[in-house]
Amino acid sequence: MMEPLEFTFGACKSFIRFEDSVKLSDMTSRKDTVTVFDLNTYSLFGKDTSNPVVLNPGESSKCWQSVEKIIRKAVHSGLGRDGVIIGVGGGVICDLASFSASIYMRGCRLVLIPTSLLAMVDAAIGGKTGININSYKNMAGTFYPAEEICLFIKAIKSLPFREYKAGLAEAIKTAMIGDADLFNLLSEKIHEIMDRQPQILKEIIHRCIIVKGRVVEQDFREAGKRAILNLGHTFAHALEAVSGFKHWNHGEAVAWGLAKAVELGERIGVTEKGYAHSVKKILSDYEYRLETGGSISASELIQAMHADKKKRGGMMRLVIQRGICDTFLEHIEDGQIRAILS
Repeated sequence: MMEPLEFTFGACKSFIRFEDSVKLSDMTSRKDTVTVFDLNTYSLFGKDTSNPVVLNPGESSKCWQSVEKIIRKAVHSGLGRDGVIIGVGGGVICDLASFSASIYMRGCRLVLIPTSLLAMVDAAIGGKTGININSYKNMAGTFYPAEEICLFIKAIKSLPFREYKAGLAEAIKTAMIGDADLFNLLSEKIHEIMDRQPQILKEIIHRCIIVKGRVVEQDFREAGKRAILNLGHTFAHALEAVSGFKHWNHGEAVAWGLAKAVELGERIGVTEKGYAHSVKKILSDYEYRLETGGSISASELIQAMHADKKKRGGMMRLVIQRGICDTFLEHIEDGQIRAILS
């Protein structure tokens, strides 16, 4: 079993451990818990829990109505500030449970049990919460780390193949930012990774958490360095929004966004050509779509990108790389972006 990890995010300690089984009955035996599922995770783990909130799967649930449903359940159950909201699911459920816990009575306790690869390597780690507003991704949110995160690797076996690949895109992004050896592992062990071999998955998840955890410890509220974790995401969030969160899941959009990020870096003369090639090759090897197929215009994407939270002074501020683990932010004019989107 992997050694547990502990990080200090802001003023909060976040304890992360790997588990061989999910023991929700032990965690929810007290009355002061509300457990948040989607329909899929409830069918797998929720039958013996008290005070469940069950939501529809997918981005459409990442909204105020779902937050209100969770908070109403907490009020009805008599949850106090020392009570616990537990999120069991992928990135959407982790975001919803975390956001709800952060605003319920100005902050109650939070435990996350991420069940998707994407949530294990990214969404559950580091305390960012968010919901979508008017088709714009994560426009309302807070910084609120879980006190405890339980990783049940066996849950990944039950993921649909497309959802599994969504998590791999975030793992590739994390390797690009902070772990060259992980990038090589992801490049060289494609067969074992696509076969979901548990030992290699544990290593990938463990290394991704270390990269993200160390970055967030240095910059919890994204005043500076933490923004590098958004590599490819301004492009990705725009694509998700323009496509109505229907035709591209988050990981697929991130993979496309990573390709666009290195293309942009090449265009402005900062990204090494060999490195850009290696990024596009690994994305192609995992069979991600790297083109939108012409159904979405550059103007639509640029308009959506301007709604992104990371702009400053009216100009888009994008995450760019010179090479592996060499990442920075740059203000980019629309014309440069339009050139690679067209």
